[in-house]
Amino acid sequence: MDPYKIIIKPLISEKDFELIEKENKLVIQVALHATKHQIKESMERLYEVQVLKVNTLITPRGTKKAYVKLSEFDDAADIASRMGLF
Repeated sequence: MDPYKIIIKPLISEKDFELIEKENKLVIQVALHATKHQIKESMERLYEVQVLKVNTLITPRGTKKAYVKLSEFDDAADIASRMGLF
């Protein structure tokens, strides 16, 4: 599947910003049908990072959100800036 169809947009709030700084995690909105494995492959292919873990949830609005934990060698702040958050 096309990685550009799986990853819709990065999300940022105060809580998400703290996750970037403290836990090296990114929060992104993904396609509703995307699996954890597809999200991991898409992040690794698009941003050339190593993903350790992906947690997903469906929000009350009906969208799917993914918390992506990056390896200690990859900086979530750098990836967030490449995504256009900063």
